[in-house]
Amino acid sequence: MTLAAPKINSEINIINRDYVGSRKLNKNQEIVQYLNDSTLRIWYNDQNDDYETHWHNAIEIIMPVEGWYDVTISNETFHINPGEILFIPSGSLHSLHAPETGTRFIFLFDLHFLEKLSGFSSINTILGKPIVIKKETFLPVYDDIYDLFIQMRTEYFSESDFADIMIYSHLLELFSIIAKYRISEMKLSNTRIYKQKEYIDKFNEVLEYIDENYMENLCLESIAYKAGFSKFHFSRLFKQYTNFTFNEYLTHRRIKAASDLLARPDLSITEVSLAVGFVSISTFNRIFRQVNKCTPSEYRRKHDPLHRL
Repeated sequence: MTLAAPKINSEINIINRDYVGSRKLNKNQEIVQYLNDSTLRIWYNDQNDDYETHWHNAIEIIMPVEGWYDVTISNETFHINPGEILFIPSGSLHSLHAPETGTRFIFLFDLHFLEKLSGFSSINTILGKPIVIKKETFLPVYDDIYDLFIQMRTEYFSESDFADIMIYSHLLELFSIIAKYRISEMKLSNTRIYKQKEYIDKFNEVLEYIDENYMENLCLESIAYKAGFSKFHFSRLFKQYTNFTFNEYLTHRRIKAASDLLARPDLSITEVSLAVGFVSISTFNRIFRQVNKCTPSEYRRKHDPLHRL
């Protein structure tokens, strides 16, 4: 499925009025150019420029219209074609390679303010790794997903006073569709449907508990016990449900919180480390650098509240 040429051509002038040209990088961090204090950005992009390895705190979604597009995320390359949609996790290192000719839509969203919504923890586990939406792999929901992107794009370029609200409502609907589809495709230990529902509810509670208590000394054994599973059964189910191991998810949540706290000049880096659950500053520095490819000090120096990603 590709966008019909007449529809694209009829909107090209509106789209180009908003198009700003090249994307701006500060070393390997992209400064997302939101407009009018918004927290989202959509481009119609026809450039053939490549972009070296970089990162940003916005989730990026690429939707080719004509021609392919290559994206390398953490050493894994994704070759996407028209009709396919790639989700790039926020904070992940990635590079972009375009063909000589081609067009695509690029969506960037700041999801920080959505994270306190009930149930969003399970959405975050899905968004923590790359997703490729293809018709053959998302057949039952593909058309609904694609149509939601068309609606978001149309709202953005309509310049409506309520465009951001409408776009985020479509985005939440999109996330809900993907999450429900992923859950329906899971085979949680080949259990019956009623048991799968029980497991899903239980793991949603586990994720919410971790998100509320990640700063504490959490361990796999104690969380498995609270959930009513053996350590090994819990580990297997947690990986199936989240696509993360327990320790990977806990680290992911702590580093995400630390990145936010580093924006506060009243907290030292040691205080930030302790606040998110690291008992060793050296461990915190090492893991933060592994995830963000810069030290906490470098991250803090690069942080600009006028361009909060």
